[in-house]
Amino acid sequence: MLSVEENELITRVGPGTLMGNLIRCYWIPALLSSEVRADGDPVRVMLLGEQLIAFRETNGKVGLVQNACPHRGASLFFGRNEECGLRCVYHGWKFDVEGNCVDMPNEPAESNFKHKVKATAYPCVERAGMVWTYMGSQQPAPPLPDFEGLSMPEGDYRTTAFQRECNWLQAIEGDIDTCHIGFLHGGHRKVEDAKPGTFSYFALKDRAPKYAVIDTEWGAMYGAYRDAEPGFEYWRIAHFFMPFYSMPPQNVLGLPNGPRAWVPLDDTHTMVYSVGVKGSQNWSLNQRPSSNADNVLGSGDGLLPRTTDWFGRFRLAANARNDYQIDRAEQRSGRSYTGLNGITLQDQAVTESMGAIYDRSTEHLGTSDAMIIRTRRRLIAAARALAEGGTLPPGVEDGSVYRQRSGGVLLPKGVDWVAASQELRRAYVHHPEVNVAIAG
Repeated sequence: MLSVEENELITRVGPGTLMGNLIRCYWIPALLSSEVRADGDPVRVMLLGEQLIAFRETNGKVGLVQNACPHRGASLFFGRNEECGLRCVYHGWKFDVEGNCVDMPNEPAESNFKHKVKATAYPCVERAGMVWTYMGSQQPAPPLPDFEGLSMPEGDYRTTAFQRECNWLQAIEGDIDTCHIGFLHGGHRKVEDAKPGTFSYFALKDRAPKYAVIDTEWGAMYGAYRDAEPGFEYWRIAHFFMPFYSMPPQNVLGLPNGPRAWVPLDDTHTMVYSVGVKGSQNWSLNQRPSSNADNVLGSGDGLLPRTTDWFGRFRLAANARNDYQIDRAEQRSGRSYTGLNGITLQDQAVTESMGAIYDRSTEHLGTSDAMIIRTRRRLIAAARALAEGGTLPPGVEDGSVYRQRSGGVLLPKGVDWVAASQELRRAYVHHPEVNVAIAG
């Protein structure tokens, strides 16, 4: 468990907080590229507790500026997005994507006052269907994380988004907790449902694997292992990447992976961006293309209609207010362990049910929580090192450390699992020998 003080440190992300300062050292996904159009409507974006306005100017550049106009605080959400800038409708002050005031029509023509006024603006770049921003102070800005998929051509990745109404840490902790798979998502399945010799068979035969966890130069890595065929063990190997990325072991190890970014909007709301990459085992499963208007407008795939408020984007229609549309008859029948429809919704229900910010001083952790414990320690240590000595956290200065894959693999008993999986974990490497069918 964590102390109350540690729980506050690790969950709070606003300006000036230790964890907020740590996250601001990295590039952050802010919104989908498809959410902003040239000279289109500005978009309210809450990010790390800051109210920001996103817009795409006439030439296609994306800006992310403070909500309050520097003049007298009117919201720039109501601004006119025109002629390469966002113009406040209160007095006509106009700002470019860098926050420069480029026009001040209510001041004398000979005045140079506009050159003395600047809105807070964060630099933006676009990768894999997302607008990324850097909210830190390092100059020049650090490199982006070199995840597999971020540099792929359009059509070779799919980026989706959905919002979770809880703190970012409990959201990502669900994604690095491999133990719950056999219960929350597969508790209704029996070992006889799986083909012998497959990953599914080994997992259903033993729902209580053993765990190995280590610190890495990108964050932390775990391996959950259990007996497989004689002389072999089935390993599920996956990662936590600083500061808020996961890569669940959904593939056979050796296939391409994309990350999931668990981005804190504020202390009690999280946006999850998931990048699926072509060639992965689950490429065609549970994906909503980012180019699909339904994904942007929130009118399809179980999303509520989009609104323009701070938290009106990518909200699930099944939510706490309707008990996540739980089907008790399905639960009682044994056809479903939870009565909740689908993996995303199952995870959503349990993590949000913990409350907006879970009090970790009341929990009782077991051996299956080894990766949870390791990740918390890694985050707290990195935040304190930054605050006390200015030590940059892992991965900030070297984006190449994110070139990793996750997945399942059979390894001989007794081998060094880190060394034995090293080549299969390496991103951007083609492994034609990988047998997808073994997943079952």
